[in-house]
Formats: sequence, C-alpha cells, structure tokens
Amino acid sequence: MFDKLAAVEMRYEELTASLGTATVQNDPAEYRKQAKMLSDIEPLVEKYREYKMVASEITQAEELVNAGDPEMRDLAEEELAELTRRQSRIVDELKILLIPKDPNDDKNVLVEIRAGTGGEEAALFAADLYRMYTRYSERQGWKLEVLNLSEAGQGGLKEVIVSITGRGAYSRLKYESGVHRVQRVPATEAAGRIHTSTATVAVLPEADEIDIQIQDKDLRIDTFCSSGPGGQSVNTTYSAVRVTHIPTGIVVSQQDEKSQIKNRAKALKVLRSRLYDLEMQKQQDAISKDRRSQVGSGDRSEKIRTYNFPQSRITDHRIGFTTHQLTGVLDGDVAELIDPLTTFYTAEKLRDITGGSTGL
Repeated sequence: MFDKLAAVEMRYEELTASLGTATVQNDPAEYRKQAKMLSDIEPLVEKYREYKMVASEITQAEELVNAGDPEMRDLAEEELAELTRRQSRIVDELKILLIPKDPNDDKNVLVEIRAGTGGEEAALFAADLYRMYTRYSERQGWKLEVLNLSEAGQGGLKEVIVSITGRGAYSRLKYESGVHRVQRVPATEAAGRIHTSTATVAVLPEADEIDIQIQDKDLRIDTFCSSGPGGQSVNTTYSAVRVTHIPTGIVVSQQDEKSQIKNRAKALKVLRSRLYDLEMQKQQDAISKDRRSQVGSGDRSEKIRTYNFPQSRITDHRIGFTTHQLTGVLDGDVAELIDPLTTFYTAEKLRDITGGSTGL
C-alpha cells in the first residue's frame, strides 16, 4: 500500500514540474490532460503527506515516552494515544482514496427500459420504472430528455430510451442495469392471483465522439415514415431514421423528431453509447471472466431486483438487501437502494486493494 502511495507522490511531483515547462504550457490539450491528472491524484497525495507528518509526530512522542521523565511521559502517552487514533483514521481514508476511480463516473447516461416477460403487465411495470427514474432525476437536479418512446396499451411502455444529464449521473445509476422483476396482482386479474413480470434496464455511459469513432462506411442509414403520435407529419414524411452499424449489427431507430436530421443525430448518440458499452464489456471479460457476477458487471441477463407489491417489499438479490419502502422508491427515492449498493461495491474494491485485510 505504501509503495503505491510513494509512487503516486513521485508522479505528482513529476506532473507539477512538467506543468511548469514551456512545452506543456504552449500545448493547451496536453496542459489540460496533465492538469486533470494532477487534480485527480492531489487529494491522495495530500492525505499521504498528512500520514507521514503524523507518523513523524508519533516517533517523537514515543521518544518522549521512553525518555525517563515521569511528568513528560504522562503527557507524551496521552499525545501518543491521540496521534495513533488519528493515524488509524488517515489509513482508512487512504484506502478509500486508493480505490481506482471509474473513468465513466462523471459521464451523462442513456437509460434504456424495455418491457420483458409478462405482456401488458410487463409494459405497465416498465412505465413504473420510467417514472421512478424520472422522479429520481428531478430530485438530483438532472436534466432528462426522451430520445425514443414506444407506448403499449393501458399506459404501459414497450420501450423508452432517455438521456440523463447531470453531475455523477453514471456513478449513481450504473448499478441499475439488469432484469427487474415485479410480483403483484394485475388490475385485470379477477381471481386475485399474483403475477410475475419483468422489465430490463440498461444504463450506458454517454460516449463522446473522442471515445468512439464511427466511420461513415460502417453505417447503413434508412429513412421511413414515422408512426404513432406526432401530428400531421406522421406517415407523410420520411423523417424517421434507422441506423445499422454493419460491423456489429447494432440497429437504432429514431422517430421522435419531425426532422430527419435531428432523428439521425439522436440515433447516432444512442449508437455511440451502445458501442462504447460493448467495448467496456469486452474489456471486463478480458480482465477477469470469473468476476462477471460482481456488482456493477452490467450483465443484462442478471435478475438483480424483485419488487413485491403484496408485501411492499423490494429485494436486491446481488447483496441480499431488502427494504419495505416500495411506494417511496417507486416515487423516486431510489437512493434507498443505490446507497447500500455503493457501500457494498466500495467495500469489495477495498478488499481487492488490501488483500482482504483491514490492517496495513
């Protein structure tokens, strides 16, 4: 652990010196890159230096304890106890700071919600989840924009894709990817039997053009008449767009806008994020196949959560967490579920760093 900290401090000093050179200062892109790297590791370096200062003070206090002067020894022992407690707190803070930051945490996200098994009830549940994330975004002060929406009967949704813009959007929502299961009595069920339905949620970090380069030769773009709500332009103009990424076979359709140009831009935004997510999945597979069950793996086939209406209970199966605040959660209090997941994931990362030990 301390070898890592010493290496980070050395890198900090190198970056500080580099930022002062004319070569870097005359290259705005390189300056921004190095300044960000410096900013990212600065809190860790400051905490490490605080640790070294306290360690030095502990050494001095120990010398006074062993000096033989009874009056000084009592004071030194009291100071030593306080310094030791402080050092322990700093070590805990250093461990947290050493956890590698997810480079996507500050990104905006695309959230895709689709009705799964269960017919009309699944579509109604997809609409419930959409409302839940909409309310949560409002509470967070994030901006939500609907990119694509396909309605079903009775107020349900076959599919909805939204863009959520705001600080820390991906860091808060990244554990929501997976299969969400609902157990409840549908309004149309005369016998009062509980039905089980599902909806899938995919949370994709929004990819910039720098993240994913899309070549025109890799795209097939088809236009067609839009359908559904939309006014006079529906079925009269070829404003809807279908973009196919030939190398991967990924298809994105967009028809919400009356303008073909705007629909194309939105479709490419979704495509870029899906390709970025695909690349992330490949990297995760290459790093460690046996860790796919870990929280945050983004495995779309994993049943992550059950919403049980008769018992007003929500259970997250990944960490065995249960809450009976079902109404509040569906009304936007998703932090009730997100906070325990974040704590669990942080603890997992911490165990990786310390090798399962809580000591040094």
